[in-house]
Amino acid sequence: MKKIWYRLGVAAGSVLLLCSCAKNPDEKKDEKSEEIKAVSLEYTKNANPLTGFDSDGNLIYGGDPAAMVDGDTVYLYTGHDVATDEAYNIPEWQCYSSKDLKDWNYEGVILSCQDITWADKKSAWAAQTIKHYDKEAGKDRYYFYFCSWDSTSEGKQSIGVAVADSPAGPFEDIGKPIVKGTVTTGESSGWNDIDPTVWIDTDENGEEHRYLCWGNGKNYVCELNEDMISVKDYDGDGNVTFGKDIIEKKAPESYTEAPWLYRRQDENGKYYGDYYLFYAYGWREQMAYATTDDLMKGEWKFGDVIMEPSATSNTNHMSVIDFEGETYFIYHNGCLPKGSGFRRVANIERMEFDENGKISYIPETALGIGEGLFTIADGDGKLLSHKAFQNSTNDKDYPYMGLEAGFSSDSEKEDALWAIVPGKDDPDNENYVSIESNNKPGLYLTVVNKAVRMSQDVGGNLGKAQTFRTVSGLNGKGVSFESVLSPGMYLTNVGENILKLTDGKDAEACTFFVEKAEQ
Repeated sequence: MKKIWYRLGVAAGSVLLLCSCAKNPDEKKDEKSEEIKAVSLEYTKNANPLTGFDSDGNLIYGGDPAAMVDGDTVYLYTGHDVATDEAYNIPEWQCYSSKDLKDWNYEGVILSCQDITWADKKSAWAAQTIKHYDKEAGKDRYYFYFCSWDSTSEGKQSIGVAVADSPAGPFEDIGKPIVKGTVTTGESSGWNDIDPTVWIDTDENGEEHRYLCWGNGKNYVCELNEDMISVKDYDGDGNVTFGKDIIEKKAPESYTEAPWLYRRQDENGKYYGDYYLFYAYGWREQMAYATTDDLMKGEWKFGDVIMEPSATSNTNHMSVIDFEGETYFIYHNGCLPKGSGFRRVANIERMEFDENGKISYIPETALGIGEGLFTIADGDGKLLSHKAFQNSTNDKDYPYMGLEAGFSSDSEKEDALWAIVPGKDDPDNENYVSIESNNKPGLYLTVVNKAVRMSQDVGGNLGKAQTFRTVSGLNGKGVSFESVLSPGMYLTNVGENILKLTDGKDAEACTFFVEKAEQ
């Protein structure tokens, strides 16, 4: 079961206004008003993010999500971000599992940098796991390809591999890098050798090929031996040679990092068509893809950009899986409290291909593959929305704080969809809610002095400022939202795209109507 302090897995009922709770004689609109009733709204269910919790339900971070399907279970691996400032501090890798992509279990730490003799102790960077049959052992084993700063290779990043008998580990490092940063000559930085992705399939002659691809700024690829822990030496001279056994391919357009290999399957599970390379595009990182018909010899053909920069993280890193007949795109952002590009969390969206293999654009959303988006209307039918904008590629524009939101008669549909989640200040209180933008996930309606704007939760008292108590509409209909930060003050529509807190005397301006939107 998903355990996270600000998400509830199941809503309290099937209608928007779920209950009128007992009257509290101390809560009144004013001296002449009737007693105000607390009410509960339906929550958005099984929304993003997927992870962000440990076995005790504590808030934790983790980026660079790498998913693997094993039978009826999806395993999701992330680094464990423990940074308290804007610098990477990732001491270990952790694992989650799910049988339906909605309820996730924390499996724990599967490998620590402390147990890797050659690695830096806080650089558990991106990784990927794959299953392969070990003929010598006579069983399936799991191979975890990772990267870390290498104390044995002139301080450069290198690619490692660890092995386990279970997808949830523990994994044991083989004791040395599988590819040292000093092997790939002509580098442009000390971190060209990062972000490994692995792929196994069988060619038309029935021969199995095991590919490893990686790189930041560079795009490297090689084949692995059947043992999965060594690079294939094509001429058998005993030396793995850069340019022959390990190849630098011409990277696709605006390639930055985070490669992920993928190929489509038919209804029988057989791979077909081109290979896809998903990758981080430019900076701030967008998501894009390219294709080729041959991983070792073919050139990458640019496909398209398929996801804009995140509203809450400077980096992004995807994995793509097929599960129960659908394709999913799993990525990271910084939508948790105090989140950023250094405190990240895994999210999910469905991914679709057209008949030519082109991939449809994938919006970053609060809903993901969950259920229940909502519109909030005033008495005139105007919808609550945020001002339309594209996420910037300029770091100086982040974090997003104090963005305009209000009721408008001409709002774009996507800007007027909201996730209603348990109140961040007290998620166990059924009368508390937080209101999150669906297409700018991680940004919530937030009380700033007496104004109400849309902001990211960067810590401090913002959790309370982003929490409202839901009560019966002050004009006798609908619902009103009382600020938890400023009790007795209500969300109020005071003009086109202007929201403020007031004392509720203008009952019409403080009364709203919540409806479930079509998905």
